[in-house]
Amino acid sequence: MRTVKEVSELTGISVRTLQYYDRIGLLPPAVRTQAGYRLYDDTALERLQQILLFRELAFPLSEIKEILEAPDFDRSKALRQQIRLLELKKEHLENLILFARGIESLGVNYMDYTAFDKTRLEAYAKQAKETWGHTPEYAESQEKDAQRTPAGQEKRAADMMRLFTEFGSMRGMQPDAPQVQRQVKRLQDFITENWYTCSEAVLAGLGKMYAAGGEFTENIDRAGGEGTAQFAADAIAVYCASDDTAR
Repeated sequence: MRTVKEVSELTGISVRTLQYYDRIGLLPPAVRTQAGYRLYDDTALERLQQILLFRELAFPLSEIKEILEAPDFDRSKALRQQIRLLELKKEHLENLILFARGIESLGVNYMDYTAFDKTRLEAYAKQAKETWGHTPEYAESQEKDAQRTPAGQEKRAADMMRLFTEFGSMRGMQPDAPQVQRQVKRLQDFITENWYTCSEAVLAGLGKMYAAGGEFTENIDRAGGEGTAQFAADAIAVYCASDDTAR
């Protein structure tokens, strides 16, 4: 057991912040002594690790509390997603550093503003939050999952990967080719039928997430071949930007 002072010294978190986390129910101590002192065990410290990682990713405290207390919270899965988000954040910061160095050497003539693009980071964060259960899409997905057997869920996952295998077979085409765009529509309809209502706004976010790297990109490329995730993302971007209402 560690006292609040010892936890503060170990983590660099102020005693006042730890006391506040206790008051709002985010990080209660394992026990309180008769004198009222807070004592923290290893389980509490593991929870603090999760809190600090979520805070680094700019999650509000109220949202962190809901995530950690969700009955289906998967610490290992959350950690993998946090690592990927931190990698994307690192990449974003490295791009900003390169941008600043460009200004330092070239002045106002350095005009590459892509360093400020946080699309991939935001898209992956949105998808991660959905899996942590705090969006209407997740709630709808959970409701549909409850009606399926494990075998049904496995078939759904296999059918989803088959769609990406088909995307992979189209990589020689242009993303705006009619056949490719029909495949995007099939994907959108499949997600709506099997997970949650896949509006074009949701689909656009998914497309960016598919190409963001990490587990999602790897699985798609494994199904359809290297480059399939990026190809599908490009096709989805065309689909969602199109003004054609007759598709």
